[in-house]
Amino acid sequence: MFRDRFWWSLILSIPVVIFSPMVAHLLGYDLPAFPGSTWIPPVLGTIIFVYGGTPFLKGGWKELESRQPGMMLLIAMAITVAFVASWVTTLGLGGFELDFWWELALLVTIMLLGHWLEMSALGAASSALDALAALLPDEAEKVIDGTTRTVAISELVVDDVVLVRAGARVPADGTILDGAAEFDEAMITGESRPVFRDTGDKVVAGTVATDNTVRIRVEATGGDTALAGIQRMVADAQESSSRAQALADRAAALLFWFALISALITAVVWTIIGSPDDAVVRTVTVLVIACPHALGLAIPLVIAISSERAAKSGVLIKDRMALERMRTIDVVLFDKTGTLTEGAHAVTGVAAAVGVTEGELLALAAAAEADSEHPVARAIVAAAAAHPEASRRQIRATGFSAASGRGVRATVDGAEILVGGPNMLREFNLTTPAELTDTTSAWTGRGAGVLHIVRDGQIIGAVAVEDKIRPESRAAVKALQDRGVKVAMITGDAQQVAHAVGQDLGIDEVFAEVLPQDKDTKVTQLQDRGLSVAMVGDGVNDAPALTRADVGIAIGAGTDVAMESAGVVLASDDPRAVLSMIELSQASYRKMIQNLIWASGYNILAVPLAAGMLASIGFVLSPAVGAILMSASTIVVALNAQLLRRIDLDPAHLAPTSPKEEHTTPTPASTAVH
Repeated sequence: MFRDRFWWSLILSIPVVIFSPMVAHLLGYDLPAFPGSTWIPPVLGTIIFVYGGTPFLKGGWKELESRQPGMMLLIAMAITVAFVASWVTTLGLGGFELDFWWELALLVTIMLLGHWLEMSALGAASSALDALAALLPDEAEKVIDGTTRTVAISELVVDDVVLVRAGARVPADGTILDGAAEFDEAMITGESRPVFRDTGDKVVAGTVATDNTVRIRVEATGGDTALAGIQRMVADAQESSSRAQALADRAAALLFWFALISALITAVVWTIIGSPDDAVVRTVTVLVIACPHALGLAIPLVIAISSERAAKSGVLIKDRMALERMRTIDVVLFDKTGTLTEGAHAVTGVAAAVGVTEGELLALAAAAEADSEHPVARAIVAAAAAHPEASRRQIRATGFSAASGRGVRATVDGAEILVGGPNMLREFNLTTPAELTDTTSAWTGRGAGVLHIVRDGQIIGAVAVEDKIRPESRAAVKALQDRGVKVAMITGDAQQVAHAVGQDLGIDEVFAEVLPQDKDTKVTQLQDRGLSVAMVGDGVNDAPALTRADVGIAIGAGTDVAMESAGVVLASDDPRAVLSMIELSQASYRKMIQNLIWASGYNILAVPLAAGMLASIGFVLSPAVGAILMSASTIVVALNAQLLRRIDLDPAHLAPTSPKEEHTTPTPASTAVH
């Protein structure tokens, strides 16, 4: 609507400007003269006033009715005064030289342009929602009695099984029942590399199976999917107000009274000094050029563009105030497991007894663990599959049994194989061989979980099992510290384990052995020290702390409860995305302040000059110059906000990792060995 009215008003404004006596005098050309030429400005100006000005007149009337004067009322007042004054001059009433037709035309046109720019920015941000919605396929292949039938995704219900072919999009959130594939999750998490998902792993609606066909059990559809949740968060972010927006609204209201009072003072003063004609001209000029459209653009444009940039960078803002506060954060408190670490176990060390190779040891352990669902068992099986020698040994186990807290037992190649931790050694009165003691003691010293492999009653080796630090964590910590932000870590792990991780990452402060219900207490302790705290977590037990913190940040891979408790959700599990938040917070705040200063500064300076404050020294701001400056102010504010699109929010650029950090780095495991 604003676009169409702008283009028509612009077309009609051209002859109005050309046939304006004031413009002709300023530019030094003779007005084209033919019968009826003098009526071109008033006729076309009236059309522009009615057609182009209607949105502002209606908006101004609503503000007047609600007794909340602001930007729209000022615009309505300016164009109405210009319209009436111009007709008075055109009809020769009172002998005033108030030919504002060209200014009225440009005023309406510029206002329409400004609103079009604002709506375009909001539309661009809204297009992020449309793009998210477009990620869902229209149809799904539902598996029924072993065959597939194409159905609309609206027909899917929880526990349905769907077939997702290579290259197709996942129609609903669910778990892989059969098959494995690499999934392109860039549209959800911002991660450019495909992520491998195996049987039992969860997948999200809208992601793409790039290389294989999988069967998925549906667990969430429609508005319950993660994608729908992201859409809601982006929409809420666009609609949420902020302190800066409230400041702009107050500034517009104050400017209305400023212009009105200035106009009254102007009329009174010029009348008292004996210049009633100047009183009318100056008063009208004040009201015409006091329009605060630049002020109205200052904040909405920044909010719209920053929300759009954030969404495209995988930072989903639920609360605008959270983003604004991010620039003042003193300390970022990371939950360890699942945030700084991957929350998954990995074999990080192998020690074989004399006469046994590492490959043989891993092959035997993996065979014994093959039927176990324990995360540690999966880590051993994965380590064997990645080992050149172990992966070649095609051996299978029989007679599998597991004893909770002690280990597993199975028969492999006719030998009884046990895999377990200290409890198993105590149960069977086994002692670690001398050649393994130094190695296993070092593992234990850094907090790693140690599993021993026993063959026919003899310990033949051991493996270290540890949680994995995300390759990006070290870069995130260093980049935050380089910005003057302290980094703290909180975990329920033992002091030994927690401090090993903290020392490895160079973290400033570590809170260990913290019970879930006490995490928010630690946040309060930091705040009591005068620190502004951002809490980053992913679990249910992080929810109170996320709420307590000045800024709560949930890792997108975490739980629904954590995401609901946070003001910001990181769509990816990359901790460096916190840097993207800080960068965006600082950049958007700068733009807000710059735009507020520019927009308000223009009015504060132009209105007194238009009123004739410096008339005693021969300087009076002419209506023409005032209108030009007003238009320039609006355009500058709009263009300044657009510069936000140039900031780089890529976490990989804000906190690059070194080549060695690209490899998985182990950290002490937080869970006991099985």
